[in-house]
Amino acid sequence: MDPIDLHSTELFINRELSLLEFNRRVLELALDESLPLMERVKFLAICSSNLDEFFEVRVSGLKQQIITNTQKIGADGMPPEETLQKVSDTCHTLVSEQYLALNEVLLPLLEKENIHFVRRRDWTEQQTEWIKSYFTRQVLPVVTPIGLDPSHPFPRVVNKSLNFMMSLEGKDAFGRDSGLAIVHAPRSLPRAVRLPDEVSGGGDRFVFLSSVIHAFADDLFHGMKVNGCYQFRVTRNSDLFVDEDSIDNIAHALRGELAQRHYGDAVRLEVADNCPPEISDYLMSKYNLSRVDLYQVEGPVNLSRLMPVIDMMSRPDLKYPALHQSMPQPLDRRDNIFKAIQKQDIWLYHPYHSFNPVVQLLRQAARDPEVLAIKQTVYRTGSDSAIVKALVEAARAGKEVTAVIEVRARFDEADNIRLADKLHEAGAMVVYGVSNHKTHAKMMMVVRREGDKLRRYVHLGTGNYHTSTAKLYTDVGLMSCDEQLGEDMHYVFQTLTGMGKATRLKKLYSAPFTLHKQFSRLIDTETENALNGKTGKIIAKMNQLTDKRMIQSLYKASQAGVKIDLIVRGICSLRPGIEGVSENITVRSIAGRFLEHTRIYYFHNDGKPLVYASSADWMERNFYRRIEILFPFENQRISEKIIRFGLTPFLADNCMSWVLQPDGSYVRNQPNESEERMSAQDYLIKKLAG
Repeated sequence: MDPIDLHSTELFINRELSLLEFNRRVLELALDESLPLMERVKFLAICSSNLDEFFEVRVSGLKQQIITNTQKIGADGMPPEETLQKVSDTCHTLVSEQYLALNEVLLPLLEKENIHFVRRRDWTEQQTEWIKSYFTRQVLPVVTPIGLDPSHPFPRVVNKSLNFMMSLEGKDAFGRDSGLAIVHAPRSLPRAVRLPDEVSGGGDRFVFLSSVIHAFADDLFHGMKVNGCYQFRVTRNSDLFVDEDSIDNIAHALRGELAQRHYGDAVRLEVADNCPPEISDYLMSKYNLSRVDLYQVEGPVNLSRLMPVIDMMSRPDLKYPALHQSMPQPLDRRDNIFKAIQKQDIWLYHPYHSFNPVVQLLRQAARDPEVLAIKQTVYRTGSDSAIVKALVEAARAGKEVTAVIEVRARFDEADNIRLADKLHEAGAMVVYGVSNHKTHAKMMMVVRREGDKLRRYVHLGTGNYHTSTAKLYTDVGLMSCDEQLGEDMHYVFQTLTGMGKATRLKKLYSAPFTLHKQFSRLIDTETENALNGKTGKIIAKMNQLTDKRMIQSLYKASQAGVKIDLIVRGICSLRPGIEGVSENITVRSIAGRFLEHTRIYYFHNDGKPLVYASSADWMERNFYRRIEILFPFENQRISEKIIRFGLTPFLADNCMSWVLQPDGSYVRNQPNESEERMSAQDYLIKKLAG
């Protein structure tokens, strides 16, 4: 039998189509009857928001490749033109399913709970009077209609903004009768307005801003008649381009680029289903789009705008129960976090464990006279978070504060630039990492004088230093004062802020230098063990898996008999279950209340397990174009807990997990009649949360 070619394109799944499969799983949660109703609405909004970003980044990237003839063909061998066509087919189906979920499932269920989105035709006289007053007071003063004529050419419409094409009849004060106008809905206006109790008639009743503008559109064009009002939205290329080899200051260059993000090339046009063909054709011509880029929808053109509605209502019965985060036992009733870390390494598992210990470490460091220096990487933090306030306090107290801020964190560039300015003003040292390499590592180091020596306290994690997402994303972290870990981190920071050759680290592995090699060695060890009749086993949990060489290493391990369980939340380019290649590999995806964000890697190692966590997924960009860190859990007690809580429950999940099929589709696990329902996240809430 001829050996199987592991370079064959048939062994790899297209990454764009795999990402759309993840969005399909999110949409499936909106239809899950076991979930609270308002959470289902939230999943619908998340699916819409995810698709927005998909068009802004992935679709725009494909279009750019075609336009510039710089086509990049991935391991799956699918050229951009073919990918774009399949993406369009999938997205049109997915969008149709979104609006079916809204109109046929969620809105009727909301009405049963006395929550209504009231259509114009159903407004009572009293409601119409109130809405008319709202329009006059709140909408009319901030809306600027633009008639289209030679003096008023078609305006530049902001990315993802709500707009209306108006079909007009009559002449204006200057005798103009072009027949068309555009009305832009300012972002300051809420997209759903709650009717006050005195006119609602009971329950929660909302009207969409689009309905309000439609109802009183004539008031925007005095003396003229509005024959048609059609909402539309344009999605644009939102990637920023900065040539880092030809600039002196990346933050300064990004400031200039940010202003243009809202006006990139159009990649998608959404219109209401009542929009006539001549209007949609007119809009497509203005944005240089074709039919494959047009999405006609039965409802508001931006479902992600439903998210604020959830926060407007006090209906805890329709939401997840409140999460009471716990403190890790070594920190219970301990005021001095430095003494706690001296006693033992501390592991954190958010959001089940509180993020407060990380904030507490910084706050105590800022106020402790024995602390000399603080160094931290910042990817996504929020410019006004408790973490930032602690860093500012430390800098103002005279500590040597060094912040490695990644200003290129997509869609957080403006926040990170503001954060850099704030830390600069406080006296901190701010650097922007390494040219052409995003600093994605999550690490913090505190240097403290203790007697006649200096001790380093470190925090390493898989997630961002963001106090809000720490309640929504699952991430693991390690707090330690291990001397070698501290020394390794010192050299990593030195590499980031200064110049010089990469130093050989003792316990950490870093990208772009040793991370890929280390993972390859670990997989090869399991392969050799299996070939020699020993047990070979790998469990890896990550967000994305696309790196071709890593996938080929896993295929070789599978062929040798290594049992491989992969837990991959989003994109997965590996095809499991192929005879002679990957029959020993299973891939599952977990979706639920929290966004699975942990990267945990387990290797059996002939009965002496090695357990690591990392900021890195198994993607080419993480291995070669980012600064990443892989760190070990050496304490046996902690490593056993990481396996017990960070990996095992997800392999046992039988209701909130999906299994990847060889063809790239996913099948949701369902418990058998004799099985108890097992949700990994629910299990961890019971076992770890307060």
